[in-house]
Amino acid sequence: MRILLVKTSSLGDVVHNLPVASDLARRFPDASIDWVVEEGFAELPRLHPAVRRIIPVAVRRWRKSPFSARTWHEVSAFRRLLREGHYDMVIDTQGLLKSALIAAQADGKRVGPDPESAREPVAARFYNQRISVPRDLHAVERNRLLAARAFGYELDPLIDYGIATPPLAAPWLPKGDYTVLLTATSRADKEWPENDWQALGLALIATGLRCVLPGGTQPERERAARLATSLGRAVAAPAMNLTDLAGLLAGAALVVGVDTGLVHLAAALDRPTLALYCGSDPALTGVLAGPRAINLGGSGTPPRAGEVVKQALQLLG
Repeated sequence: MRILLVKTSSLGDVVHNLPVASDLARRFPDASIDWVVEEGFAELPRLHPAVRRIIPVAVRRWRKSPFSARTWHEVSAFRRLLREGHYDMVIDTQGLLKSALIAAQADGKRVGPDPESAREPVAARFYNQRISVPRDLHAVERNRLLAARAFGYELDPLIDYGIATPPLAAPWLPKGDYTVLLTATSRADKEWPENDWQALGLALIATGLRCVLPGGTQPERERAARLATSLGRAVAAPAMNLTDLAGLLAGAALVVGVDTGLVHLAAALDRPTLALYCGSDPALTGVLAGPRAINLGGSGTPPRAGEVVKQALQLLG
């Protein structure tokens, strides 16, 4: 059996789809699973042993120059790859028009959410089979349930992200145990105050840990450097690719982060994880990976520093 998964972005959404690959591999051990994903996130599903082939797509980049010869050449090559697959099932768990159009290029039965379940109802027009999935379920469970109903199997209660990676070995990384503080996020209303990060960092340093603060963009790395300087036993990480970031998270004694894809990746890697919500609601998209993955706060109700310190020390204990 050949299966194509379509979940292109964002980082958190891709993490939330990893258990689908685990479920399918458990039910159909001989299945061949491919995955269409945005090129910037392609390193992530490569960590899953059940995924045979990654098919990168570059919608984000193509949109910037839709009429260039390079874009048209890459789009044509991408469409050829999809048509060569001859899939038994093409599963679009994203439910967006862009993902449905991608699925429509593949050779195989196309399955996705029905109009009432899809994030963009028009996407359902491009599926051969439309499946109802409750909108009040967590994103991980919605993805898993859609695939289970497509193939007619019962879900295992266990959520298995299926990924592992060796801890990062880098000359700049502190010796001994460390915690990763993910202070950067895509929206200003999702940020946690710097004074609270300082209070948390000092409490963690008092236990003997060092703090590592990554940042993606230059402003994010500048903020990380500012916080690291104020903490003392801390380091602002250099720019890293997704594989190295996964290794950094995999080696952490604890990960604390705001609402960002990397905090979901930390939970998927089975690290003790605290996710801090300030401008969004964790009910449907919070970390979901067992008792060591904890969500704090909510939209308009950021967690207090004392509460975060208490939970962090309990996870470390």
